[in-house]
Amino acid sequence: RMTPWVKRLIVANTVMFVVMLVLRQVGAISWEVRCADACTGWPIFEYLGFDRAKVLTQPWAIITYMFVHGGFLHVFINMLMLFFFGPPLEERWGGKEFIKYYAICGVGGALFNLIFGEGIIIGASGAVYGVMLAYALNWPDSLIWIYAIFPVKAKYVVLFLGGLAFYSAFFTPGVSDGIAHFAHLGGLVVGFVYLRKGWQLGAHLETWKKRLRKRRLGVVQGGGGKPSRPAPADEEARILEIVDKLLDKIAASGLESLTAEERRFLDEASRRRQAQDEVRH
Repeated sequence: RMTPWVKRLIVANTVMFVVMLVLRQVGAISWEVRCADACTGWPIFEYLGFDRAKVLTQPWAIITYMFVHGGFLHVFINMLMLFFFGPPLEERWGGKEFIKYYAICGVGGALFNLIFGEGIIIGASGAVYGVMLAYALNWPDSLIWIYAIFPVKAKYVVLFLGGLAFYSAFFTPGVSDGIAHFAHLGGLVVGFVYLRKGWQLGAHLETWKKRLRKRRLGVVQGGGGKPSRPAPADEEARILEIVDKLLDKIAASGLESLTAEERRFLDEASRRRQAQDEVRH
């Protein structure tokens, strides 16, 4: 089913494309990248597209370029991919985490073009490539039907697209096919780095959760007696219980739902656990 942010992104890109078509028909804008003196329209791509030569004078383009497309197939394919791969991620992560990831991948595509590419880039492909990567990492064996005929696992589709983007970007210099290969590659690389960092945090938190469950199963009620000072094991159990609650909060509302204090608590708990493991080894 369509999720809120996926719906907003599809609507925003579609409306933007329709508005551009109307303005182009009435002569208010031009799609020419370099508008000559005889052209009366406003060169839309130069103003909203990301141009490495104008990164300082047009900083907004690092975001707006994701909402500008050069033709019907361009916007249709990008939005179709977002429609298929975006909703499962938004449902799993939550809206805030999903839109942040989408924007990070889109900006990553622009930055890769800034470093390695040339010319003006437009389109949401960098962000969509990042979404496809995240989908394949979460559901690697999910089948994608190519042309509704050939079933291919998601992980192989993304590997192929990533390899094609890498080859096209670095090993076909001088070939102008109108495709921003560095933007595609940037969306994949930046998305992977971002998710990899999150996985490391998640791995530490999951280890804490497993230890907490084992400790709860191993608790044995003792006899009576006077209250004594909390033992180190009791203190650790208290910390683990808090970590467990924070993990449940992350699972329900995403990592962004944590406060700054809760994040610091998890970081400190993770450092303590790592220190204990090093001493034991």
